[in-house]
Amino acid sequence: MDAGPAFAFQPSQRTPDPRVEVLDERFRALRLFSATVEQLASGLRWAEGPVWFGDGRFLLVSDIPNDRILRWDECSGQTHVFRAPSHHANGLARDTQGRLLACEHGTRRVTRTEHDGRVTVLAAHFEGQRLNSPNDIVCARDGSIWFTDPSFGIEGWWEGEPAAAERPHAVYRIDAQSGRLDCMIDDLAAPNGLAFSPDESVLYVVESRARPQRRIWAYDRRGGALVNKRLQVEAGGPGAFDGIAVDRDGRLWCGFGSDGSAAADAQALDGVRVFDRDGAPIGHIHLPERCANLCFGGAKRNRLFMAASHSVYALSVNTQGA
Repeated sequence: MDAGPAFAFQPSQRTPDPRVEVLDERFRALRLFSATVEQLASGLRWAEGPVWFGDGRFLLVSDIPNDRILRWDECSGQTHVFRAPSHHANGLARDTQGRLLACEHGTRRVTRTEHDGRVTVLAAHFEGQRLNSPNDIVCARDGSIWFTDPSFGIEGWWEGEPAAAERPHAVYRIDAQSGRLDCMIDDLAAPNGLAFSPDESVLYVVESRARPQRRIWAYDRRGGALVNKRLQVEAGGPGAFDGIAVDRDGRLWCGFGSDGSAAADAQALDGVRVFDRDGAPIGHIHLPERCANLCFGGAKRNRLFMAASHSVYALSVNTQGA
């Protein structure tokens, strides 16, 4: 299987790492003075959907165009193929029993890998129509599974294969008990990353093709319903969001990059932008590549893993994932 380009990376010999930029004094307490950005792996074509397996001390990350999921082992520092083909898997998560959940562009479905390795299809159709290309996914503590379904994977051969959309872009919920699939949101332009607040009372959803600004919306969760839609964050200028994660205090850590406009300074925008609970930008982790998605992991849940274009990076921070 062909790999993508592998890029050299020079870690900072200075501490604090100049790549970890304080935009607001509130971020200073989250920056570890002696922690620096590390490159864990390179040679992917488009890195996405990282998920941490604490019981095995490894990270899984999707390499969508290469149709594979890679596994990085914390103990050995080695990376190898976990699954190929992966049906162009994108977002990955774990359910309440520790099983792998995957959004598959190629099959236009959401699957669960059982403990014995069997693959169970959880969602592929809604009201008789095929899903577009499930993108990002999260499992709530009650076992319900929430995922976004834009059309990225059916727009060409890069992340799947061309096909006609049968459904509007949407966010769906799979009921933990019945397995029923419900459409929760269908008025966003390309819903992308999503995450819950620490107490799971609020769901955050990225609208990645909103004009003029890329946005993150907040919804109050009332049982199986979403109410009180409100704007949480605007990217501002030529910035654009992708995947997101939430820390234990409710701050948003967002995969970030340029929107491709002529005004964009990609080098300044690529990385992770951190927002406080009031929506104010407080910090930025500069990476040499655009960051698509991220997750917290490590033994103390204080290591931020970042899937960024052709490489996977990590940074220890002074907080924990929600």
